[in-house]
Parts: sequence; structure tokens; C-alpha cells
Amino acid sequence: MSEPIIKIQDLSKSFDTPDGEIKVLDGINLEIYRGEIFGIIGVSGAGKSTLVRCINFLERPTSGKVFFDGKDLASLSQKELYRTRQSMGMIFQQFNLLMQRTALDNVCFPLEIAGTDKKTARKKAKELLELVGLPDKANSYPSQLSGGQRQRVAIARALATDPKVLLCDEATSALDPSTTREVLALLKDINKRLNVTIVVITHEMKVVEEICNRVAIIDSHLIAEIGTVEEIFARPKSQAARRLFYPEGKQLALHGDRCCRIVFDGNSASEPVIADMVLRFRTTVNILFADTKNIDGKAFGQIVIQLPQEEGVADRMIEYLKAKGLAVEEVEGFV
Repeated sequence: MSEPIIKIQDLSKSFDTPDGEIKVLDGINLEIYRGEIFGIIGVSGAGKSTLVRCINFLERPTSGKVFFDGKDLASLSQKELYRTRQSMGMIFQQFNLLMQRTALDNVCFPLEIAGTDKKTARKKAKELLELVGLPDKANSYPSQLSGGQRQRVAIARALATDPKVLLCDEATSALDPSTTREVLALLKDINKRLNVTIVVITHEMKVVEEICNRVAIIDSHLIAEIGTVEEIFARPKSQAARRLFYPEGKQLALHGDRCCRIVFDGNSASEPVIADMVLRFRTTVNILFADTKNIDGKAFGQIVIQLPQEEGVADRMIEYLKAKGLAVEEVEGFV
């Protein structure tokens, strides 16, 4: 693994309110590596957006350190910090385009601020609009563009200063599912083509499954779990991670009996493991929940079964499933 481009050490952030101090982030430790697509996921209010604003020092941490490309951001002068921020492009949920400017002029805007001459800026902006698939929309205003097109312009604008990192704060939350897939495919292409590190802040597990290599799960202002998306899907260690892999609000009626969750990857999905197990032990199991997922282009399936009441049979079934190389964990109540 390469050196981290972003390193966060013991970061905490609190805000003073009329009702007293509120802690939003508590002891965050993260390393994000060059060239990866890293997801930060959590429910609303978990502290995700505050964390991304701490990464580029729009919010200064109450305690702890943020290193970007080896530099301690707290040690930089305001001028050095501004220059470093040019290496961090930002994409927002509501696009944040200037409505009185054309798409081309929106992409030129950060170049103007950086002091780039007009001819050079317009040439680069046209190239970036080509990159995001909107060469014919250069003279269109945001009001004339769809949501997906606006976000593409916003991505082009974020790339204008040749950033090393793109910070995407709920960048697809305002888009429909089809447009979301298109924008995620574009980000994936940009990551591969330009080797830009991408940090995706989201509350949607589908976004993480679609695009991310690794993910950190924030729960109650803490990091609950970090790992590859595949690892966490197959063997979640935290309750917060388990909740994310089920449909929102999914409640399983377990009736007090033992149940287990089984994960199949693309290699094992074609094997009739459950049917073979039922025949082998001559005892039926009750399927409570099942679905499939596409994680970074690979097919995964999960199934929750209710095991037989006989303890010995249930134990042997679990051992049988593990011997088949499957990820198996016992689950209780809300999973």
C-alpha cells in the first residue's frame, strides 16, 4: 500500500452552542491512500460533513492533526493553506454553481481565482467539459441543465486546479438512481484516468458498494469500523456495519431461535449449498431474508436462515457452511 495522502490522527471537533458544547467528532483516526476511492458513511448527524470540512481545514479541529500530502495543515500559514486547498477539489450535494455564469465560465472560476490568464483558463475548461461528457453545453446556464449535467459541470470545476484529491460530500444525494450510476461511473473513470484520490461522503450504502475500495463507518461521532467494502460486507464487526447491509428499517422476526447470516461471493453463488445442507442433515431451515449486491463490479449475495431448534444440528450446520468457505455469523434481532 502506498503512503497515505490524507492522514488523520486523534481528531475531535466540538461546537459551542447556547446549550453548551456539542462534540461532533471524537478521536477519529484515518489513513486514505493515493489513488484509492475511499468511502465515509454514516447516518444523518453522525459527523460526516464536519469530517470532510476538517480534512480541508474549512473547519479547524478542536484537537488532533490532519496531514495532507505529508504536511500538517495546522502548521501552514493562511497563504500556504490556500495553496494546499487548491489540491483538494470539492463536490457538493446541491452543485453550488454560479447561476449567472455559463457552464464554461463556472469551470473557469477557480482558475480565475488562481490567477490563470483567460485564454489558458478557457482552453482548460473546454477540455474538462469534454472529459465529463458535456462539450456541447459550454454556453448553457445551470438553469438550462439537468441535475446530472449540473453535477458534471461541478466535477469539471473541481478538477480545474489539477487536484490530488476530490472530496465528494453527498454528491449524488440529489440525483435519481439512473443519474447517480452515471455520475459514479464518471468518478470511477476520473479516478483511473487521472489517478485522483476520491473521498466519498455518503449515507447510502449503494454508493459505497458501487465505487469505493475501502470504507470507514461513522456511528455516534466515532469510527465504528474501517476496511475494504468486501471485508465489511462479508464479516462486519460492528452493529453499525450490519445495519448498513440491510434495507432501511429491515426488521427480522427471529422468534427467539438461532439464526445465521451467510455471504456468497461470485464463485460460491452458483453452488446449491443450502439445498445440499438440508439434504445432508435431513432438516429444513427457514429463509428469512435474501438479496444480492454488486460490490465494485463483483456479485455478492447474502441470506439469513433460521436454524433448527436442536442445538447439535444447528452447530453442525454452521460448521458445514464454514467448511464450504462461506462467511457465516450468527445474528440476533435487528441486524
